[in-house]
Amino acid sequence: MKNHLKFGWSLALAWSALLFVGVQTRAAVPTEPAKEPAHPPAIVLWPNGAPGSESRKNEQETLAWREEPENNITFPVLFNIHNPSVVPFIPDAAKASGAAIIVAPGGGNMFLTIDREGYDLGKWLANHGVAAFVLKYRLSHDQAGYSPPYKEDDSFADAKRSMRLVRSRAADWGIDPKRIGFLGFSAGGQLAGMMSTQFDAGDAKSSDPIEKTSCRPDFNGFIYGGPYRSATFTDQMAPSFLLCAFNDPGNATAEANLFLKLKAANIQSELHIYSTGGHGFGVRNDRKLAEETWPARLYDWMGDIGVVKK
Repeated sequence: MKNHLKFGWSLALAWSALLFVGVQTRAAVPTEPAKEPAHPPAIVLWPNGAPGSESRKNEQETLAWREEPENNITFPVLFNIHNPSVVPFIPDAAKASGAAIIVAPGGGNMFLTIDREGYDLGKWLANHGVAAFVLKYRLSHDQAGYSPPYKEDDSFADAKRSMRLVRSRAADWGIDPKRIGFLGFSAGGQLAGMMSTQFDAGDAKSSDPIEKTSCRPDFNGFIYGGPYRSATFTDQMAPSFLLCAFNDPGNATAEANLFLKLKAANIQSELHIYSTGGHGFGVRNDRKLAEETWPARLYDWMGDIGVVKK
């Protein structure tokens, strides 16, 4: 009887210890209000406000904490976006490659995961000589819940305008206008899919010089962004980089299917499927897992296609 009691007490202690460790290691929601990581000033896409949103251009964006217990992380998310913009991360002239990427964070069109799918990648790219422009776009399911809501076309208009703006001002930032890509995470990956197939050469008759500029990306990045809508792939589509995790089943299948379509259309492409990572891992370096090295794979690929020097 004593042995049974002793075993039961030991088991209870062990279980309590596990619970204690779990509580201790869980990422707590900060008590202070959410704030964006330090970043350069944003550049609005339309000086007088985005088409259809002119009357709301002075409204403040909203930042809040989002907790994901399943991933043991808490992070800031941005929403209530009415005056779309890009945040520039420009490399030092000594290391600048002349290449640039517009980065569209994800968030289910409800918010933007602005740190690890935005600024963190922007900083990494700039540190490796690639100019980055993090896109704050209008959200079709913005969690602020305003009415009437924006539509997908509004997000796409912001994405196109961001490419035109960066290309039209390429000389200001030491960028080659023929080496500008568009990369999106999750819902931002959907924008990347639209940008890759629904681009145009610009409106030569427009009175706005930015609108005269092409919005075609010179290369594409699809980061766990599926399922992608059906589209016609032609030889006019730019080289593409695809990335996801095996344990993100729906998106892994979508990325694999997209790769096969690109292969069939003879579009130069590269696909990486990591064993772990799930959905939304973005840019992280706290878990020491293989998927955390993916920005280096992107940079290597950019060298392979001639966007940066190897």
